[in-house]
Amino acid sequence: MQRRKLLQTLGIAAGGFSLSNITEAKPLQPKRALRIAHLTDIHIQPHLWAGRSFEKCLHHVQNLPVKPDLILNTGDSVMGSHSVSKEKSLKEWQLYHHITSSENSIPTISCIGNHDIWHPEPGTFGDGKKRAMDEIKVARPYFSFDKNGWHIIVLDSVQSRPEGTGYLANLDEEQFEWLKDDLRDTPAHVPVLVASHIPILSACVFFDGDNLKDGKWVVPGSWMHMDAARLVKLFDKHDNVKLAVSGHIHLLDRVNYNKVTYCCNGAVSGNYWMGKYKETSPGYAIIDLFDDGSFSNEYVKY
Repeated sequence: MQRRKLLQTLGIAAGGFSLSNITEAKPLQPKRALRIAHLTDIHIQPHLWAGRSFEKCLHHVQNLPVKPDLILNTGDSVMGSHSVSKEKSLKEWQLYHHITSSENSIPTISCIGNHDIWHPEPGTFGDGKKRAMDEIKVARPYFSFDKNGWHIIVLDSVQSRPEGTGYLANLDEEQFEWLKDDLRDTPAHVPVLVASHIPILSACVFFDGDNLKDGKWVVPGSWMHMDAARLVKLFDKHDNVKLAVSGHIHLLDRVNYNKVTYCCNGAVSGNYWMGKYKETSPGYAIIDLFDDGSFSNEYVKY
């Protein structure tokens, strides 16, 4: 009897208010603002397997059910480096341009990788970087742009060693000051994607070789940004920095640190066109950027 009275009382209180009259507010689903195909470490070289495989990769990208709006190439477009002849370096760039012009219809933004900089002797690094800039058609090696509600920053992470041969991963002072200003001038509500050739922060660098020596982890300064702590501290001041992507290591990882996600997205060439590199197959990443600042990063084997 007590239970029946309780139910009757509840019915009176409801005043005939039925569940059919209640409309639950559904959360709004974020809308995709931009789809990016992130290609890195193509390492094109003048032999049939490399050229045909790169074409296959580009065809795969363009035949996805949802075609990307943009290709982001984070460097090492060609195989050549400081040790090859000028003639071989020119042939590689010619092949790269031939394939991208004939087999790709998606707008492409590129940054410079260490293999793109031809510097056959000490003191020629700057000239080699300028030549690489001319090949990928950029006025300077770092820049930013806005696209569909996102701000995209492309960094130059390859700097000459003090002795003039080889390279280290970091931003020079002029570029770091530019980056500070660029982030300061970007409205806080605009989400930011950062792209670099060499990872700013990475886990896979610890496993790319025998790096445990004398009881210490040893990560070379050419494998990950030596100024990572400085950059992480800068990003921490800007909550709109969401994602940083890179290549260089040819391995695949994802590191979440201080509200920023760092993705090292494998390599188009895999193990320099010889199949997998360690656990990572040749591939590229599809990055979906959404209007609420969220994103997804998925590695695709082609």
